[in-house]
Amino acid sequence: MKEKDLNYIAKLEKAIKKKYGPSAIENPAKFWNSEKEKQYLEQLKEFLSKQKVNEATATFDNVDGILISRKLINKEVKLKCPVCDNKIKTVNDDIYVIKHQCCERCFIEYVDGREKRWEEGWRPKICQKKHLK
Repeated sequence: MKEKDLNYIAKLEKAIKKKYGPSAIENPAKFWNSEKEKQYLEQLKEFLSKQKVNEATATFDNVDGILISRKLINKEVKLKCPVCDNKIKTVNDDIYVIKHQCCERCFIEYVDGREKRWEEGWRPKICQKKHLK
């Protein structure tokens, strides 16, 4: 077995202390006491009880032989882009509809580089004409 190179360890500790501060080389057990242990155990019990309640009330749906929590299933499916009325065809279109309320093509044409204006409610004229009908 190799002997420990104490000079190397000292240099390493010194470099860590210089870069991250003196608390980075302290032993974490130095700051732990019985009061903190008691608080930790109380928090752990509370967390576990909440987790048990959530597991007991969770309902699952069978989707193609796989059980999926109902919280994860989005029942609302958008089949058309709200801006241009084109069909949502690809996974990318679906992602852009969820995130930006438009298909990938509309994102590239109207939103990309102008996200702030889009978030403030601006929409292209084709979208405004569509909603006036």
